[in-house]
Order: sequence, then C-alpha cells, then structure tokens
Amino acid sequence: MDHREGNGDNKRIQKIENERRIDHLRNIVEKQTRTERHLEEHGHIPRSHENMEHVKEIQRRREDEIQNLKNIIVHGDQCSNNHLENTKKRFLYTEGYLNHNTDHMDRETFENAKRKQEHRKEQIDQLQ
Repeated sequence: MDHREGNGDNKRIQKIENERRIDHLRNIVEKQTRTERHLEEHGHIPRSHENMEHVKEIQRRREDEIQNLKNIIVHGDQCSNNHLENTKKRFLYTEGYLNHNTDHMDRETFENAKRKQEHRKEQIDQLQ
C-alpha cells in the first residue's frame, strides 16, 4: 500500500467523522431551539429559580458544544486540542482561585464558580 491509499483512507474517515459531527450538531441545535421556543411560549408559567437555573445551564452547555463542534468541523481536530488545553488552564486557574479566596466570596458567586468548574470538567472529559 502506498501513501496515497492511506491518505484516501484518512480522508474517508475524516468525512465520516464530520458527517457524524454535523448530525450531532443538528440534534443539539434542534434541542436548543425547542427549549427556547418552549420558554417563550410558556414564559408566563411560574417556575422555581433552581429549575430555571438548570435550564439556563443546559442551554449554556449546548451552546458550548455547538461552538466546539463548529470549530472542529471548520478547523479540524487541532482546534479541539487548543480548546482542550485552554479549558484545562481555565479549570486549574479557577481551582487555585477558589482554594485561596473561598472565605472572601459570597455564596452565590461561589456556587456559580463551582457550577462552571463542573461544566469545564465535563468539557475536558468530552474533548479527551
């Protein structure tokens, strides 16, 4: 087998992976759109604060995943590696910040930071 055949296999694999990514992207966008539409149509119905925060967090995760998939499709896996490294750096920096400043933070800020850290950890797991 010469190097051209291997290159053809790589292109075929890349095409299949991109098709799978596009299908996944489409599904996420559809879920995000349905959730937004539901919130708009039923915004008059009272909801608990915790429930709304949960919905907003899910929407943020979807938006991050959409951006990540778009970047991978457009720029290739190298962009994913950069995103992974940047996310790891933000995770470590924030962990250090939280460890040294927890006593000086109000509860809401601390809880928001912990939620973001959980999300970053999930992103790191997905990107690895």
